[in-house]
Amino acid sequence: MIAKSNESIQARKEAAKEPFEKYLTDPATSAELAWPSPGAPGAPETHIPFVASEARWIESVHQGVYRRTPLSQEAALAAGYIGPKAWEVRDVFPSLPVGDLERDQPFTVALWVKPTNNQNGSLIARMDEANGHRGWDIWMENGTVGMHLIHKWPEDALKAVSKPKLPANRWSHVAVSYDGSSKIEGLKIFINGNEVDRTIQSKTLTATTRTEVPLTIGRRHTSAPADKAVIQDIRIYRSVVPADAIAELKSKSRRDFLLAKSERSDAEREELFSHYLATRDEESIRLNNERNQLVAEQNAIRQRGTIAHVMHEADSAPMAHVLTRGDYDKRGTEVQPAVPAVLPPMAEGLPKNRLGFAKWLLQPDHPLTARVTVNRFWQEVFGNGLVPSAGDFGITGQLPTHPELLDYLAVHFQEDGWNIRNYFRLIVTSSTYRQTASVSPEKLARDPSNKLLARGPRFRMDAEMIRDTALATSGLLVSKIGGPSVKPYQPPGVWEAVAMPESNTRNYVADKGEGLYRRSIYTFLKRAAPPANMEVFNATAREVCTIRRERTNTPLQALVTLNDTQFVEAARVLANKVLKEPGAGAEVSSRVQWIAERLVGRPLRAEEVQVVQGSYQELLSFYQTNSELATQLLQVGESKNEESVPPAELAAWTMLCNELMNLDEVITK
Repeated sequence: MIAKSNESIQARKEAAKEPFEKYLTDPATSAELAWPSPGAPGAPETHIPFVASEARWIESVHQGVYRRTPLSQEAALAAGYIGPKAWEVRDVFPSLPVGDLERDQPFTVALWVKPTNNQNGSLIARMDEANGHRGWDIWMENGTVGMHLIHKWPEDALKAVSKPKLPANRWSHVAVSYDGSSKIEGLKIFINGNEVDRTIQSKTLTATTRTEVPLTIGRRHTSAPADKAVIQDIRIYRSVVPADAIAELKSKSRRDFLLAKSERSDAEREELFSHYLATRDEESIRLNNERNQLVAEQNAIRQRGTIAHVMHEADSAPMAHVLTRGDYDKRGTEVQPAVPAVLPPMAEGLPKNRLGFAKWLLQPDHPLTARVTVNRFWQEVFGNGLVPSAGDFGITGQLPTHPELLDYLAVHFQEDGWNIRNYFRLIVTSSTYRQTASVSPEKLARDPSNKLLARGPRFRMDAEMIRDTALATSGLLVSKIGGPSVKPYQPPGVWEAVAMPESNTRNYVADKGEGLYRRSIYTFLKRAAPPANMEVFNATAREVCTIRRERTNTPLQALVTLNDTQFVEAARVLANKVLKEPGAGAEVSSRVQWIAERLVGRPLRAEEVQVVQGSYQELLSFYQTNSELATQLLQVGESKNEESVPPAELAAWTMLCNELMNLDEVITK
C-alpha cells in the first residue's frame, strides 16, 4: 500500500506543475512576501535584514521604528541567501543600541549564518568584556553554535553550545530561545528549524545581564570576531518563539526571497515547487498525509513484535563435489547425498535430506546412536563409559569392557522409547551402582580403573553438583524449576576485568533472596568470565560440546569450599539448624552425628567423632577470645542467624560444618 501511495504522490507531482506556474504569476502570491508589520503579533522587536545590494548602510526596525545606520567604506558584503547581499565579518563591526536582554525576561534570537570551517567567535553580541563579560552573545566554538548569558564569567553565567556542528561554507538558520528562568534548562538551540542536543558548560545565573555597551555585529564589544563568517536576517524577539514557528521562520525567509526573484535557477524552482506541494496543493497534502499514516501504521506493527527471519527453499538441492587436494576452486566428481557404506543403508522411501538423515539415525538397525548415547550416560554415572573412548567408537577407539551389557542397554533404551529418566532409574537402582566404593589392595592392584565393575563408582563430583550439595545439605537450595538465569555470589572484579566499556555485562550485581540459592544450572554464564567458584572445579564455558570434563585436584578447590561466600553461608545455616533441631540433641557428639548423616550419609566412627569434638573445642575457645572475628564470620551471606545462640558457639559450629563440608567424602561420589 505504501508503494501504491508513493506512485500516487509522484503522479500528482507531475499534474501539479501547471497550477504551480500559475501560482508563481498570481498577484496574490506577492502578498505573501511581506512580513508581519512591526508591532503586529509575531513580529520581532528588532529586525536587521542585511539584504541590500550595494548600499553602504544598515537598515533595521526596532520597536516599530525604521532606522538606517551608515557603514564604513571598508565594510564587506557577500552573496546572500535570503537577499542579494549579506554582511561578511571582516574589519568593520557595526553596532546598534538594541538587544539589551535581561536574565528574567524571555527572548529569542535568530539569524542566518554561513560559517567557515571550525568557525570561532561571536556572530552577534551585547557584551562588555571589561565588566566580567556581562551581557550575551551568539557564539561559535569550533563549528558549534550556542549562547553566553553572563553576569560575571565564569562563576555567574549560563553557557550552552550545540553538539552538532554547522556545515562549513553553507548557509544555516540558527535560533536560540530563552524562557527567563535563569536556568540552563530554559535555553534551547535550534539549527535549521530543529532543536538540537546541547553541551552545557555553565549553568548558574543569579544576577543581571544588562550592560551599557551597544549590540555589535560580528564580534563582542572589543574582541572575539567571527572572522569571515557571513551573516543575514538578524531577529530579536521579546518572547519564546515556539519550535514550529522557528521552523516556519527559517522556511519563509528563504521562500520569500525566491518568490521575489524574477529569474530563478532550476534548483531554486525545485525548492519553490516542493514548498508549493507541501503547503498550497491540497491534493498533494492529502496524499502525503495518507502515506504518513500508512508509514506510522507499518512502524507500529513492527514495534509490536520481533522480526521473524524466514528461510526460502532453494530452487534446487545443494550439491557437493570431491575437491582435488582439498582446493575449493578445483571441483571433481559430484557427490550424491548418502550415508557411509560401512553403516546400514537408509530405509527405502526416506528422503535424501536432513529429515531422512535424522530418521536414519534412529533406525532400529543403526549400530551407533543408541550405543553412543547410553555409553555417555553410563560415563556420567560411573565416571568411565563401557567404551572408555566415549568420543571415538571407530577403529582407533577402545573396545567396550562389557559389550553384551552395552548391547542390552542400547536395545532397552530404544525399546523403551528413548526414555532417559527410566534409563537412569535402571542404572542407579542396579546392584552394580549400589556397591560400596571401598577397595582392597588386591582389587586395586588387579583392576585400578574398575573396568570389571567390582566396586561402586568413586570420583569427584562436577562443579554444579558440589555447589548444589552444599546448598541442599544446609536447606538453602531453592527447588523451583524454570525461570530466567540468576546471579549468585561471585568474587568482586571478575566481570569488570574482562568486560568491554560498552558491554551490558560490565558490572556484576548479585541477586537477592532466592536468586542466590537456585540450582547451579540456572547460574548466569558470561562467556569471557564463567562463575569463578565453578570454573575452579573444571566447569566448562559451554561454548563447545564437551564429551568428558576434565577432573583436576588443586589447592584452589579447597580454598573455594573453605572460603567462598556460598559455602561459608551454607555452613553457617547448617550450624543454625543443628543448634535448633530437637533431633540433633544437646551433646556435641550427637550434633556431630546429625551433621555427618546430612553430609556423608553415615554415622561417624568413634575415633572420627573424637577428632571432630576436639576440633570443635579448639574453635569454641578461639572464638570466645576473638568475639570480633566471630561476629564477622556470622555476617557472611544474606541469610539470618539464630539470635538466641551465643555468637562464639554459632561461629564454632559454623567452622566445624565448614570443615566437614570440605571432606573428600562429601565432594566425592
